[in-house]
Amino acid sequence: MNAKTTFHTIPESAWILGVSRNTVSRAIRTGMLRATLCRSGLRVSSAELIRALQDGGAAWKPTTSG
Repeated sequence: MNAKTTFHTIPESAWILGVSRNTVSRAIRTGMLRATLCRSGLRVSSAELIRALQDGGAAWKPTTSG
């Protein structure tokens, strides 16, 4: 099977993780979440989002603002 890596924007990543865009940006800045710089901005791979979700979610607390 040929798997193609999918990348997501910060707002998409925030929606998938159930957190705010600020939380995703902070996680990238602090190294909790790895991102790739593309021509149009930062992107987070699907594999990285899966890793973040499987970490038990301790760092990903849902927020009321989006």
